[in-house]
Amino acid sequence: MDIRTAREPDAPGILALAGQVEHWFGPMVGEPGFHEAVAKQIRRGTALVGVEGDGGVVGGLLFGVKPPVYHVYWLVVAERMRGQGVGRALLAEAERRFVCGVGQLEVVTFGADHPGAVASGARVFYERLGFSPAEATGPGPEGGSRQVFRKGITGRGSGAVG
Repeated sequence: MDIRTAREPDAPGILALAGQVEHWFGPMVGEPGFHEAVAKQIRRGTALVGVEGDGGVVGGLLFGVKPPVYHVYWLVVAERMRGQGVGRALLAEAERRFVCGVGQLEVVTFGADHPGAVASGARVFYERLGFSPAEATGPGPEGGSRQVFRKGITGRGSGAVG
């Protein structure tokens, strides 16, 4: 598996990943706003994908670069690939490429009471990568609770977008 900058032909693969998690996050695949967000991140060079040898997308990440605060806007790994390091590799590559200087890395994920909190493994995933639960935030589109997770960063990445 390789991690690389997403390209326009990767959009359908990213949308297929979104379809695998709509039961936790709410509608995305049929939402024009989500399509535009994916296209925008691809144009900016801040979307990454994990791809198999055949070019199939098995992970996707949309990243926000607004120093000193950086955002994981969206991170999904194909169900069959979860637990195999794809998410960790995507996040590590995003930090290497996009982070420059000292700051904070933030992600909004499930609140502790959300059914997806345990089933998806998202909270444990972020905690294992050094994130700490922070303040609650507004509910997701499906009505479930959400919480900010935050991690201090030391600027070890190159900060070169693209």
